[in-house]
Amino acid sequence: MTASSAPPPPPPTATPSRDAVAAVLRAAGCVFAEDEADLLLAAARTPDELSALVGRRARGVPLELVLGWARFHGLRVAVAPGVFVPRRRTEHLVDQALAHNPGAAVVVDLCCGSGAVGAALAAALDRPEVHAADIDPAAARCARGNLAAHGGRVHTGDLFDALPAALRGRVDLLTANVPYVPTGEIPLLPVEAREHEPPAALDGGADGLDVLRRVAAGARDWLAPGGALLTETGRAQAPAALDALTRGGLTARLAVSEELHAHVAVGVRD
Repeated sequence: MTASSAPPPPPPTATPSRDAVAAVLRAAGCVFAEDEADLLLAAARTPDELSALVGRRARGVPLELVLGWARFHGLRVAVAPGVFVPRRRTEHLVDQALAHNPGAAVVVDLCCGSGAVGAALAAALDRPEVHAADIDPAAARCARGNLAAHGGRVHTGDLFDALPAALRGRVDLLTANVPYVPTGEIPLLPVEAREHEPPAALDGGADGLDVLRRVAAGARDWLAPGGALLTETGRAQAPAALDALTRGGLTARLAVSEELHAHVAVGVRD
């Protein structure tokens, strides 16, 4: 058969419409199906790739992991499988940190996960020295990518043990988005969190405050005079969280955002 007499190639597969994608997502239980459809259509380069993305989302993979990024405090933060996805409510922690010290020169982000908090602070401040740390190597790798543009340094290890000793007594802002879900409540979390995020990033022990107490006990030695520790907590846990900060030698207060359903415990070194 000659080239001129060969059958024409099959027509390319048509890209599904926004409504068709949204219908699949809505049937899978996605509340904001239309918005998610727009994002998936924008991310897919071919109809086959779109089908794969929609399939993953319909099977319950968090949208941010399907896309490979999350929107956080005006930034597009890269996320990866096995790494905690930053929540919008945590933007309140960033806002409180900036309100406390808009001229902070040294920032440390413990339990950094993707590095979203450190990246947001680095973007808002005037060329601060930024350090982030996480015990999970996968999280540290992800954070390294997100902080590279800001010159941030990422360390792998357990809380303060991961940090360079030269930071002791110099930290203006110490953020710690610690795991704070009580162990007994882990089964009550949405499937997306239970099945796609690392348990160590969620489980805070019997009352959800195990890691927070450890951070509060060691924070004062790392903070500069006037420096602040800021950590997210739950509404019911807030009194005990403030008590932990006070026991750590800090002046404690609670900052609440009703809009974001966010509670941030703030402890300041006098």
